[in-house]
Amino acid sequence: MIVLAMDTAGPDCSAALYDTNADAILAEVTENIGIGHAEKLMGIIDRALAAADVELGAIDRLAVTVGPGSFTGIRVGVAAARGFALSLGIPAVGVTTLQVLAETTTERRADGPVIAAMDAKRGEVYIQPFDATGVAIGRPQLRALSEAISMVAGFDGVVTGSAAPLLRGEDQAGERDRFPISIVARLGAAVDLGGGSPSPLYLRGPDAKPQAGFAIPRI
Repeated sequence: MIVLAMDTAGPDCSAALYDTNADAILAEVTENIGIGHAEKLMGIIDRALAAADVELGAIDRLAVTVGPGSFTGIRVGVAAARGFALSLGIPAVGVTTLQVLAETTTERRADGPVIAAMDAKRGEVYIQPFDATGVAIGRPQLRALSEAISMVAGFDGVVTGSAAPLLRGEDQAGERDRFPISIVARLGAAVDLGGGSPSPLYLRGPDAKPQAGFAIPRI
């Protein structure tokens, strides 16, 4: 099976081709752009396909990061994955960014549990625990920093992600979280197809809201 994976949930705009039969990443392209994923994503996918010498029609599955992360970036990636899935007649699956962070850690250390914790700003943290093999224990949550600190108190494992310094009592969060596209591809290949099309994982509502009193009446 050939998997096309894409990530637009953080500062990177990435794509990779993964061959499950050979357990090999055929090609990957990543640009750290911060913003502007909509303008970059198609070109990056084209570059990954060319580097892997794979035609778009040879793709068997799509995988995309669904969040938590950049509100706009997530929408770009999910929309692209759904569009490709519809036009190619193949399945698309979602991979959470917290799972990617946990897997990044368990690849290095598989002898204990992991808590993935991302700085959500505003004194809040995106957080989720995983066992030593990377399997989620509970659902992703948005917690106040004080609550998240209580969650990790006495935790005998690894805390990873940009919020890890905050959970240790430090004043500043770590660098912005990045999600290795090779891990997104491998996780996407293992996702059960029974979950339907990928949908954004928004643990917090959008900042932009309609202003009361300015709605135009429908005719």
